[in-house]
Amino acid sequence: MILSPRQEKGEAAVRKREFIAGALTLGLGAMVSAQTAARAQDRSGDDMARRDAERLARETRRADVPNRIVRTTDLFSSPEGYPNAIDIAPEGLWIAEQRTEEGIGISNDAYLVDWTGKVLRKVPTASRNTSGMAFGEGHLWMGANAPPNGIFQTDMRGRTVRHRQIPLGPPTNGGGCHGVMYHEGKLYLAALRLRGILRVDVRSWQPELLIACAFPRMHDLAWDNGTIWMIVGDSNTDDSAPALARYDAATGRLLETATFAPGSADPHGLTIRNGVFYGCDAGIHPGWPHRHSRSSGAIFRIDFI
Repeated sequence: MILSPRQEKGEAAVRKREFIAGALTLGLGAMVSAQTAARAQDRSGDDMARRDAERLARETRRADVPNRIVRTTDLFSSPEGYPNAIDIAPEGLWIAEQRTEEGIGISNDAYLVDWTGKVLRKVPTASRNTSGMAFGEGHLWMGANAPPNGIFQTDMRGRTVRHRQIPLGPPTNGGGCHGVMYHEGKLYLAALRLRGILRVDVRSWQPELLIACAFPRMHDLAWDNGTIWMIVGDSNTDDSAPALARYDAATGRLLETATFAPGSADPHGLTIRNGVFYGCDAGIHPGWPHRHSRSSGAIFRIDFI
């Protein structure tokens, strides 16, 4: 059937409403309501969404899921010393450096390094206050957490192929990002405005699934056999306790958590290679003195104990 422009617009609006109404899921496995998802799109609803997130965080902490303990072991320092995201590459690791809007850090460029930290390639990017990066389909997908926000698809020469906003928000401002993961043609975004993990098709840029995160602080993501690990925190204050939360990628159900042992690094980036977890410490944390963490600037291994 051939639709008129008005009918096409109506059909698109219906599809968007259907997506929001069917968006999955709370950290406890419940459905995200259309009302909550719609509020997340409207700045006037930010306070209400924040209160919802705080309530859900309390519920999640009471959830009957296993909790383990992890500790970190520093491996090497990132090239610039402010790594906010990492991802696996055949040659080693991609590292995304962070420069904040306040001028902390050097650049928002990405580096390919081997497993000793030796730099193999540098790729300049147009991202701002980078917080999240993925490597997939021969490109880097850089998550910007400052205006103009969005995801910068960047080729190996540093050319911005596309810059697109996180879906389900205003056309020019889909909100900030705190994590990016690529898996089988999809990007999974730690979308701050939507308070969850949003799955987006990389070609059509259509949102497909929303897993709401009940933790106030969200960071990077890693794929693990049909599940998603996310770095989380129990608050956005200087006493935030970092942890890992594992979600079922299909249902959004919270499966388990893992608390970082005292003395561990302050985790921002996350990736998994051959069953081993790796992270990075940006040296930047709300309310903390500059480079307060003992592992500031480090790439580290995460071990379950």
